[in-house]
Amino acid sequence: MEKNREKTYWPHMIIGFLVLAIVLSYWTIRAASSMPVQETNDYMMKYQESDMNINDILARKQLFDNDYLIKLIEVETMVMTDNIHSNRPQPNPVKLTMGANNFSYLVTNKAGEALNSAKVSFLLTRPHSVADDQMIEVVESRDGKYITPDINISKPGRYTLQFRAIIGDATGYISTEAYLQPKKQ
Repeated sequence: MEKNREKTYWPHMIIGFLVLAIVLSYWTIRAASSMPVQETNDYMMKYQESDMNINDILARKQLFDNDYLIKLIEVETMVMTDNIHSNRPQPNPVKLTMGANNFSYLVTNKAGEALNSAKVSFLLTRPHSVADDQMIEVVESRDGKYITPDINISKPGRYTLQFRAIIGDATGYISTEAYLQPKKQ
């Protein structure tokens, strides 16, 4: 009887693919676990809370938008020209300064009369991070304006100014992009 001298490599290939799959799985899990996961804080609440109550939030926002307006006033904006070829218009962000900043908002009815009875909150946050959030639960009204106390900003970069006003069952939100330029050397 003649011995078969041909070797088959398919068992080695199967073992090689199995080892490769295990190594790639380990690498994927390790890379994914090293990236920090940040929660979003849309509507000035945790993602899970806003996700569970989104229908109620949107109904209250619609109720607010039917009767009232919120406007950020007395701020300087930056003129952005780096995205001139975009089909989507980009609003100019609010220009922040290093150190103390405060923000003034006006809450009015549709007739333009200022309202001083709203329950107002303010949140300064950075996109994709909640580490630097500065929440002011109660913003007092002065002369028809809601003016935040001084907020110290020291890290350059993008920020989001979020404002919430509650009047009865209606809740209004405004979110404004802001930017603090780095110091020039």
